[in-house]
Amino acid sequence: MDAHENASENSPCAEGQLATPPYAVPRPRPGQRPGHRNTGEAVRRRRNRALGIAAALVVTVTTASAGYAAIAGTEGEAPHPASPHVHAGTVAFPVAGGTATVDTASLRVTARTDRGAAVPVSGAAVGADGFGKPGRVAVHGSRASWSYPAKGLRVTAAGERGRLLMTVRSEKDGTLAWPVTGEGAGPGARDASLQIPRGEGLSVPVADRFWNSGQAGLTGTEDDLATGSLTLPLWGYTSNGHGVSYLVPESIGTSLGFASAGGRLNATAKHEFSRREQTLDYTVAFSLTSASPVAPAADYHRWLSEHGQLHTLKQKIAENPEIGKLLGAEHAYLWGGARDAEAVRTLREQGNTRLWLGYDADGHPMSKEAVTEARKLGYLVGPYDSYDNGQDPGTADTPIAKWPGTVYPDFCVRDAKGRIVTGFGARGCYLSSEAFARSEPTEHFLAQHTREMTQNGADSVFVDVDAAGELFSDFTGSHPMTKRQDRTNRLDRLRTLAGQDHFVVGSESAVSWSAPVLAFDHGAQTPVNDGLWAFEKDKAKWGPYYPADAPGQFFHPTTLPAALATSMFDPAYRVPLYETALHDSLVNTDRWEMPFDKLPAQKKDRALMSALYNTPLNFVLGDQNLRSTGKEMAALQKYFAPLHKAAGTERMTSFRRLTKDHLVQRSVFGNGTLTVTANFGTTAHDGLPGGCVDAKLKGEPKARRLCPANGG
Repeated sequence: MDAHENASENSPCAEGQLATPPYAVPRPRPGQRPGHRNTGEAVRRRRNRALGIAAALVVTVTTASAGYAAIAGTEGEAPHPASPHVHAGTVAFPVAGGTATVDTASLRVTARTDRGAAVPVSGAAVGADGFGKPGRVAVHGSRASWSYPAKGLRVTAAGERGRLLMTVRSEKDGTLAWPVTGEGAGPGARDASLQIPRGEGLSVPVADRFWNSGQAGLTGTEDDLATGSLTLPLWGYTSNGHGVSYLVPESIGTSLGFASAGGRLNATAKHEFSRREQTLDYTVAFSLTSASPVAPAADYHRWLSEHGQLHTLKQKIAENPEIGKLLGAEHAYLWGGARDAEAVRTLREQGNTRLWLGYDADGHPMSKEAVTEARKLGYLVGPYDSYDNGQDPGTADTPIAKWPGTVYPDFCVRDAKGRIVTGFGARGCYLSSEAFARSEPTEHFLAQHTREMTQNGADSVFVDVDAAGELFSDFTGSHPMTKRQDRTNRLDRLRTLAGQDHFVVGSESAVSWSAPVLAFDHGAQTPVNDGLWAFEKDKAKWGPYYPADAPGQFFHPTTLPAALATSMFDPAYRVPLYETALHDSLVNTDRWEMPFDKLPAQKKDRALMSALYNTPLNFVLGDQNLRSTGKEMAALQKYFAPLHKAAGTERMTSFRRLTKDHLVQRSVFGNGTLTVTANFGTTAHDGLPGGCVDAKLKGEPKARRLCPANGG
């Protein structure tokens, strides 16, 4: 039996293998920019939190369903699914846990569990009244298909390995707003919540006043599923003890928008059909799940595994043993004198046994002596780099924006009107990955750039933007590019760094499609509210990008506005979607401009979350705080190291919220390799004091306790 458990007899879930999706990340060879507060309501919620009743929400692994022979924990050959049933304008498909029914006139999808419970899956497609009369439904084995001649759309649907898999194909460019999640559910939808893969993940009660307000930075927003603040191509909906998982295997061209109607949140996906962008096919996989807030991510993990898209950390370490140095390591960026060999030795003397050390591309890299010393001590060392920005070499504000010859402006991305796409922060331009890909075999611009950045002996590289930044369509005549080609190019150059050059490679806020080629990321753990970018521009509060050896941007402690803090860090809303999907694939941390000391009010919760999610913390070190912060980092690393060494390559197999207020949470990794219980509240629960975490390694008689709120 898998380590996931049934939450209740009435909690169905999906399990099994699926058809090959339109896009699959190739298995690697061996070897911001950005996304998105009623303070009184948040305070009221905290006052009313009552501890003591276990929610015990955990992912269900499998249930037998009509037409399926399911075996718990088994991923064997596909059974023969039953044929769909056509009746009076509807088509019913057997799925794991029940039956899903599609209304062909509107694409409304409803489900009924094996126990008879009704589960809303999707409302009617927006504008479905303009679809016209659907064509006759044709059934071929397990598949059904029909068309909308007036719109030039054709739908193919099937129950495959427990999921309802639906593909809408368009004959022409256009848009489709569907599926529609949570619309019209009404007050009868008890405890309804949306699961959103913003950063690490959120589970948001749809009737919550705060999340329906503009302060939360959710309603009225629309996020791309392939880039930006949504790190996974999925979302979820739970109500009345049941859940639905929505997965878009090929995410390019699809976005997810959020709205509030009648004081309740809903989400609508929007797909752009484009012949140029090769997005005329739009596939959505629906699954019935348990009411666990991480069930959609568990379903996605199975999808990745079944389709050869899960490249695990164990595999990556076998291909490059240096990646193993990430296990047990905290991460830190160095400034000023902290980049010297003597500072590196100080870190080891403080007790920091494993670290990833990075430094900004400010023209003052770590010396060869410092890098040699760090590597001798078992640390990983890497520069912060980027292939994304090009500027005039005579006026460029950063060395990494200076490129040889006429790379700038020849390699600039141009829009459909032929205009250069201005770079981040109105600096220079965004450089085309296709232009680099075409020139690299003869000009070697990227290879030479990497040699210059790592000539001090660095064994790791952090590439900004590549795994998170906007995917571009380039209309330049000499290097035209689709978003799909841009993604392929980015994967290829990250794969070259990891495979051919044997670097330990990380990138920013890694969207899931980049996970097979990365060893770590900085930022995918942070569920960013877009209000953060506005707050960061207030240099009096956030800190400026100076002095050069200790920029306030990183070193100046600040207090987030209450609404921003709630939307990003309140543990009552945070759930580990990303870790459930990808913990056994790469190492995930918070954003680098929000190091551990940057937000004093969140330090306790972030330390607890680091243990609960089995993910490292990110620090910043300079001349002034090397001894104080280095010491604090060593204490936290001492606690974290054995836990991460044991479970850092394991799958997160269970996540539960143990109390009604969601402030006591438990995670499990592997087959009980590590069990962690964190109490984010102020009242003791089952012997665990508020502000503390217990981590129990398999085979050890006693849990290891950390109480950062009480001084560590």
